[in-house]
Amino acid sequence: MSFLFRHALLDESSSSDDDVIIAAAAIVAQDEYEQSNARRCRRGGSVPGRQVVRRNHQAGYERLQHDYFSLNPTYGPVLFRRRFRMSRHLFLRIVNDVVAHDDYFVLKRNAASALGISPLVKITATLRMITNGVAADTQDEYLQIADSTTIESLKRFVRAIVEIFGDEYLRYPTSADTCRLLALGEQRGFPGMLGSIDGMHWE
Repeated sequence: MSFLFRHALLDESSSSDDDVIIAAAAIVAQDEYEQSNARRCRRGGSVPGRQVVRRNHQAGYERLQHDYFSLNPTYGPVLFRRRFRMSRHLFLRIVNDVVAHDDYFVLKRNAASALGISPLVKITATLRMITNGVAADTQDEYLQIADSTTIESLKRFVRAIVEIFGDEYLRYPTSADTCRLLALGEQRGFPGMLGSIDGMHWE
């Protein structure tokens, strides 16, 4: 794990449902990717008279780190999975892959040498929109990130997910895949079920 948060993986193992979750995320990402391509437009830059909000990006990152990604987080694995629909291990795997794929998410300094927005904050805002269906501007108070940045992060994120995971999770299933998925569904009490994620939470 090459990113800042490898220490957070020490106390949590990977979920056995990671492949199912990534596949579902890739499908959602592909839909959003196609829609964003259809409505893509250029950013307009500075707007005269526009209100400037002095956000504390570092405070937003530190709050997020303390609550979810420290070695002793405020909200543990159960609440993390409930709120993000995946384990912390899988979340950080996705963060690392996306950061390595698209340097938009790499932490940089701006022209005034101030640190920009952490990739963890950008991707958290994006995944909250995807998993909970919340609006972009609902992220601002907690994460200190503007809605325009959240929307841009969403577009870049779904593009990266399709490009990284598309070949593996968006391809047509082979006969071996079909047999494995049918057997897994039957084992969990859903015989004959294929292609539905409605029962993935069933214990």
